[in-house]
Amino acid sequence: MTMNIAFLGMGLMGSRMSMQLLDADFAVSVWNRTANAVEPLIAKGATHLTNLENISSFQIIAMCLANDEAVQFVAQPLIAKIQSHQIIIDFSSSSVELTQKLAAQAHAKGAHWIDAPVSGGVMGAEQGTLVIFAGGKAEVIQQLAPFFAPLSQRVTYMGNSGSGQATKICNQLIVAATSTLIAEAIALAEKSGVDTTLLAPALAGGFADSKPFQILAPRMATQNFEPVQWKVQTLEKDLTNAINLATTHGLTLPVADRALQQLNKHARNGFSVNDLSSIIKVIES
Repeated sequence: MTMNIAFLGMGLMGSRMSMQLLDADFAVSVWNRTANAVEPLIAKGATHLTNLENISSFQIIAMCLANDEAVQFVAQPLIAKIQSHQIIIDFSSSSVELTQKLAAQAHAKGAHWIDAPVSGGVMGAEQGTLVIFAGGKAEVIQQLAPFFAPLSQRVTYMGNSGSGQATKICNQLIVAATSTLIAEAIALAEKSGVDTTLLAPALAGGFADSKPFQILAPRMATQNFEPVQWKVQTLEKDLTNAINLATTHGLTLPVADRALQQLNKHARNGFSVNDLSSIIKVIES
């Protein structure tokens, strides 16, 4: 398979994933709505894709965008021009409903849509150790193994279109709800006279341990929320997708609903683009 790649979306994740592909000697053209975000990639050897009208020459069109609105905005004109030899890979965390709609439109033109949301955060993107949940045509996903290799430690085929996004929604449900519990634990420990900087090493390897705990607990303990690794608004969006998906299946998610209320409150207080670890401030207030 030709690996002529267009990568759209140079946010926290997309910029680092594009850098991994460049380091692996792939030819990558990069695009971002705010053009100056592509500059570090151009300096690394990427080509600046200035016009999405000229997209037919790319075998792979990868996207890593902020939300459903951004995915719809970018994907709709792409699908209008897409050719049968092309593959759109959506690394964004999108709703299942939108993913299935766009995938059907791409498939109707003989092209492929692969939903491939990722987990592992900024650190995983920088190190090429993301885990990828893939939905779509199994044989196409298998053919993409050389493309996925510099980005991830593992790609799991989850089923038909939308199943990758459903898996990511479940992942984010656990991460977001866990983050609020971690904040409660840090706040309770501090009120009880515990040196909260000792919690992460003390609980390491026990039943309460997790990657989110080891990342978030030290930040919460020291009130050091930089650099941003998970934006509050990102988890807010993902939990909303989880609750909406549950509603379509007649389920209620009371723990997720409570976590979303806390994230909503935190975002309204001006922390929407801050790191998720700053959720400790909701508990303290």
